[in-house]
Amino acid sequence: MPKFDIRTLETPEEMALVEELQRQVWPGSETDVVPAHVLLTVAHNGGLVLGAFDGEKLVGNAWGFPGLYEVPDGPRPKHCSHQLGVLPEYRDSGVGFALKRAQWQMVRQQGLDRITWTYDPLLSRNAYLNIARLGAVCNTYLREVYGEMRDGLNVGLPSDRFQVDWWIHTPRVERRLGLRPRRELTMEHYSLAEIPALYEVTVPDSGLIRPPGSVPDLAGPLALLEIPSDFLALKQADFSLAKDWRFFTRNAFEAAFTAGYLVTDFIYEKKPRPRSLYVLADGESSLSDLTVRK
Repeated sequence: MPKFDIRTLETPEEMALVEELQRQVWPGSETDVVPAHVLLTVAHNGGLVLGAFDGEKLVGNAWGFPGLYEVPDGPRPKHCSHQLGVLPEYRDSGVGFALKRAQWQMVRQQGLDRITWTYDPLLSRNAYLNIARLGAVCNTYLREVYGEMRDGLNVGLPSDRFQVDWWIHTPRVERRLGLRPRRELTMEHYSLAEIPALYEVTVPDSGLIRPPGSVPDLAGPLALLEIPSDFLALKQADFSLAKDWRFFTRNAFEAAFTAGYLVTDFIYEKKPRPRSLYVLADGESSLSDLTVRK
């Protein structure tokens, strides 16, 4: 994996680079570009603005700010990670992971134990990074959290999002970010443990998979929920089908979270066909709790 230089950004000149990066990552809506003066305010008031550089070229950025969340004895501090962007030509090169790992290290030094952020649950590349590689978990589905969005990646669809929790001092997270990260689980592991997919998708000749007509009932300690492996390509090819996936997965995840399930892992496989599946665990269930046939 290439090594990138991760820096904290604090100057107007650096924030101008972040503005330009946003235009390339989320094209089509100048009004959605977070301006340099806001980023400078975040950086100078307890937030973190991080840049990933290939030489002197800014290729990725992550930024966030302090926030609060409620517990029974009152509010507690957290870090709200608002945006992570990587230039299209640097995707899948490790930039996003490097930025989040640096964020993890710096927020721990601030004495905080929780980082939250949102992402579109239908974007499998983001899900793989956030859930499988970083060890975040999720039991919060937010409808239309940003209202109508105008950038080229989001225009036309409800801005539904997962809010994930990254408990940064837990063994779960430390195992994923350490020098010897945990082995990723595959469909074979779940098949051996007799953990079924919650439903079977329809795969027509076009290759654009279709959701079932209704959400099946959840049962058992673990379940697998499949989404399109390339939702942006599917959206471009068949916008109506993309909307079907949005509303189907909205119903599926809301039902799962209401029933006490938690997203704990994500599977991405390329053969025999591209597949992307969330792992839903009931309470504290995990694959290691089950008997896997050798």
